[in-house]
Amino acid sequence: MSLIEIIKQPNFWSNFLKVALPFFIIVTVLSLLFNHYSEISSGDFETVYQTKFSEGKWKAFFGFKIVFSAFYGLYITFKKMK
Repeated sequence: MSLIEIIKQPNFWSNFLKVALPFFIIVTVLSLLFNHYSEISSGDFETVYQTKFSEGKWKAFFGFKIVFSAFYGLYITFKKMK
């Protein structure tokens, strides 16, 4: 089956979300823990906010993870539905 035929199947998008959404959440949490473990464990969320999310920094933080999770979800879902 071609990619277009697989994407047209109704269960493709539900399977995509089952893969991409948990992957996005795991990548986001692990990224925050790896980069800011000491701040998170001490409860200093203001520093994490200033470093990653203030002044539009959230776009770069989440943007890469959303794109990466979408490509990963598409790849895995397409691979499993062949």
